[in-house]
Amino acid sequence: MRRKRAPFNDKRFIGNTNSNEVHDLDNEDRYGECNIPLIRDSHVKTFSPDTHAQAKREGFDNCAKCIGNSKH
Repeated sequence: MRRKRAPFNDKRFIGNTNSNEVHDLDNEDRYGECNIPLIRDSHVKTFSPDTHAQAKREGFDNCAKCIGNSKH
């Protein structure tokens, strides 16, 4: 579920700088139990452009729950 408030700003992909994972907010509930609600605002990273490819270029690993194919 996308969040309109800052720092999410209605972005689809956000990074957690604490865990170095990228999350897909459009698939947050696909498998359930994704930890997006637990991410502190100070650890939220948005990407420009707002794409999975950009998050990967910036070195983020996939969240195992909302994207899959995590390296961890």
